[in-house]
Amino acid sequence: MQLPKLPRLCPSPTRREARRQSRREAMLDVAERSFLHQGYAATTMSGIAADLGGSKGTLWSYFPAKDVLFAAVLDRATEAFQQQLTLILNPQDSVETTLLRFARGFLQRVTLPDALALYRLALSEANRFPETGRLFDERVSGRTRATLAGYLAQVMARGQLRRDDALLAAQQLVGLCLSGCHQSLMLRLIEQVDSEKIEADATHAVAMFMRAYGP
Repeated sequence: MQLPKLPRLCPSPTRREARRQSRREAMLDVAERSFLHQGYAATTMSGIAADLGGSKGTLWSYFPAKDVLFAAVLDRATEAFQQQLTLILNPQDSVETTLLRFARGFLQRVTLPDALALYRLALSEANRFPETGRLFDERVSGRTRATLAGYLAQVMARGQLRRDDALLAAQQLVGLCLSGCHQSLMLRLIEQVDSEKIEADATHAVAMFMRAYGP
């Protein structure tokens, strides 16, 4: 015997959340295109709302200010890599192997066209709009440094690296990684990089780092 279906007492929260998330993603898609193609200064909340075909009030209910919207764009752009870092920085593997895996993955991510575009945007606008540089550092570079520093602090405590300021050490390793092909891409000295160049830069960065912090 088939039981009668109970009446639904309230709309499904899962569907509501899915619709809300879909609207949010659409807003971020439009905002990212606007930031990258027009720049931070020329991008306006009114313009984004017009492109979406909705009211500015709806956009503001999700993102109450342009800098909040820019931060959300940055968060979405780096979310996947930040999640990968917890797997990349495996404390059970050897330190050099782990750092090489980090350097390789980091360079693969930051040399992608969308990552380079966001980096150039933050640099170009930071003089007139310091919040762009601050947000980029907090939401992108700072999170990577903090996660890497947490790993370095663990291995330093175990004597696998020389004890020092873990956050400073993380900043130095990131700087070493960025000093090769990434810098050339940023300056448009080259148009693209291959896996061999990334591997060479990663290997060199980790070798230099280990000379400074090896036990």
